[in-house]
Amino acid sequence: MTIRAGVVAVQGDVSEHADAIRRAATSHCADADVVEIRQSGVVPDCDILLLPGGESTAISRHLDREGIAAEIEAHVADGKPVLATCAGLIVASADPNDDRVDALGLVDVTVERNAFGRQADSFEAPLDVTGLDEPFPAVFIRAPVIDSVGDVEVLAEWDGRAVAVRDGPVVATSFHPELTDDARIHDLAFFENEVATSAGP
Repeated sequence: MTIRAGVVAVQGDVSEHADAIRRAATSHCADADVVEIRQSGVVPDCDILLLPGGESTAISRHLDREGIAAEIEAHVADGKPVLATCAGLIVASADPNDDRVDALGLVDVTVERNAFGRQADSFEAPLDVTGLDEPFPAVFIRAPVIDSVGDVEVLAEWDGRAVAVRDGPVVATSFHPELTDDARIHDLAFFENEVATSAGP
């Protein structure tokens, strides 16, 4: 079977996420047709969506201006999977703690931007993630921190703070899972997400 995957391509590691989606799909004997989303009209045809990192203010304004935000909200309302990473988490959050960000309100968390420090403070850490048998090599780059959680499932913590959560069909991470050769977070979000309308075969 073929899965149509949409990656919001305003900023961020679009090609790296596309590669991870394809690897995750292959492990489920599926093909992934990955499309880049820059304008409205693409999201409704997608089975799964990915909101990558970048600059959350610019991303959120583009989504709102182009009419993509409402399409993403409808996608989630239909129970279809979404993975939001780093700045994508901020955009997807209920409260980004920043009036410049037009948050989508998809994930019941409050976040703080760049809470793990500047670019020079980037680091990699082995995370125990619910649903994964072995630790995941998480890469944190100017990563946001989840200040508080509402009605969500916390999937992973680092230094006592939540860094990966699931809210219905949406999985969101503070870190960049696409910057490793390990596609298990993409697999967890898209093909092993029992809460979502499964993308798997």
